[in-house]
Amino acid sequence: MSYSAPTREIAFALEHIAGLKKRTTEGIFGDIGDDAFVSILDEAAKFSSGVLAPLNWPGDQIGARFIEGVVQMPPGFADAYRSWSKAGWNGVDLPPEWGGMGLPTMLAVATMEMWTSACMSFALGPVLAQAAVDTLMLHASAELKAAYLSRLVSGEWTATMNLTEPQAGSDLNALRTRAERISDGTYRIFGQKIFISYGEHDLTDNIVHLVLARLPEAAPGTKGISLFLVPKFLIAADGSLGDRNDVRCTGIEHKMGIHASPTCTMMFGDEGGAIGWLVGEENRGLACMFTMMNRARLSTGLQGVAIAERAYQQALAYAKTRRQGRAIGQHEHATAMSIIIEHPDVRRNLMTMKALIAAGRAIAYSAAQAIDDARVGATADIRVRANELAGLLTPITKAMCSEIGVEVASLGLQIHGGMGYIEETGAAQHFRDSRITPIYEGTNGIQAIDLVTRKVLREGSFAATETINKFREIGLSAAVVAEANFGKLGTIVTEAVAELEHATCWLKDKGRRPDELLSVATPYLRLFGITAGAAYLAKGALAAQQQLAAGNNDAVYRDAIAIARFYAENIAVFAASIGRVVIDSAEGLSGRARLSDFTE
Repeated sequence: MSYSAPTREIAFALEHIAGLKKRTTEGIFGDIGDDAFVSILDEAAKFSSGVLAPLNWPGDQIGARFIEGVVQMPPGFADAYRSWSKAGWNGVDLPPEWGGMGLPTMLAVATMEMWTSACMSFALGPVLAQAAVDTLMLHASAELKAAYLSRLVSGEWTATMNLTEPQAGSDLNALRTRAERISDGTYRIFGQKIFISYGEHDLTDNIVHLVLARLPEAAPGTKGISLFLVPKFLIAADGSLGDRNDVRCTGIEHKMGIHASPTCTMMFGDEGGAIGWLVGEENRGLACMFTMMNRARLSTGLQGVAIAERAYQQALAYAKTRRQGRAIGQHEHATAMSIIIEHPDVRRNLMTMKALIAAGRAIAYSAAQAIDDARVGATADIRVRANELAGLLTPITKAMCSEIGVEVASLGLQIHGGMGYIEETGAAQHFRDSRITPIYEGTNGIQAIDLVTRKVLREGSFAATETINKFREIGLSAAVVAEANFGKLGTIVTEAVAELEHATCWLKDKGRRPDELLSVATPYLRLFGITAGAAYLAKGALAAQQQLAAGNNDAVYRDAIAIARFYAENIAVFAASIGRVVIDSAEGLSGRARLSDFTE
């Protein structure tokens, strides 16, 4: 159950698909060179495999424990976290003025993939702190920034995102947690939040809660929600920790997976009110919180890629040692059984896993590239267009990549056979850990609705059209490559893009009813995701072919072409059928009359 970070594959995706080297050459990220990026990836790989990966199995077996109001993390987690934060890993792409490295988000995503593959339960905590930094940078007052940012960037303190309540899951209209103004400019917070990741733990001295709540006169619905910063411990005038705030963890959930990540029920204000500070403007809290949620959604998609990589590595190792049956071509009188990797169906499963991982990585890293361009692009036009692209790719990354994680982990179980269903092999843990990712940070159905209604159909939106056009260019470029190793790659990518364009035009028809659009949002997102995976892998294959033509015969380039071709010929070919689902199934699924199908 060991893990070795796939630094070659990660570096290839960063350079040839996400365009990190091109942007470095252009000086977008300052004077840092390629050697520095390679060194960072290598050091992250050492830490992930040597320190974090050994925590994964025992962390799952022991889990976080709630004892007399205190959450105890499994043995080794606190030491690993201190080493991790001391090395500066929390601040890879966070602002230098607050102690971060200020490096590309692409690089932060690559290192986060490694942490998550090594131990997803560990990596969940830092994700929230990094997202909180983004939120406070954009929306908090100068006083709050001065008090909290440097300690969050360094990892000295962690942060949480408090949205969900017993009656308000995805529907925040039902949120009841309330806030009361106090004459000194602070607020008192009262209410209960559930499913709060890392709401309580023993890794750091303080935890900074970002909490959604309503003021007394606030309008109903999401327009009446405000965002507040509520620390576990108040800060004294000299910057030291002061009194304990009126916020408590009352229990942790017993979950299917990610056992070492504490999922807490939090109570605010049981003893007079938790002291909080407003972030942003009153009644504009959800807009502020979306900054945090979008970072978390990108990270959730990345979790799917990371768990898939860990499951693939374990399945591959097992397939190289497990003996069963006789492979094609083995002498009929041979007494030794074959290792199962010699069986074609096992190899197909392994190649499917590998291709899905590569596609998910390409999508996630491309989303990170768009975030970087939106932040530091050379011109205002580049920044605007990149911001639109980041918005488009975020729900696709979250949904498509999280589903890749579940599918690949399931294939890993299949390769292990009956032993995969036995906990001791560790294969089952990857499936259990991955299954939450299509659910939290907004279910994948919600991501699909966001993609269709807010990103594709929003008035003035142009990202979908531009992206489809870029995908078509990639497909056409691949189609004219005469090399036999490309197979039908270019043709299939071009066909998938045509299906996506056709489905997108169908959605944009002014005669579409809202129920029609919502009923096919999920297959439309899958169509977009499958096509994006095919196009980005083809982009990588084109770059790899250039390297091979120049005499660089590194295996990573041959692999990139083989993976892109396999993905196209075995996965992207389903774009046609999914496009048909989008266009032809809406009538059968939409409308109140169809509710009768679910009654006796």
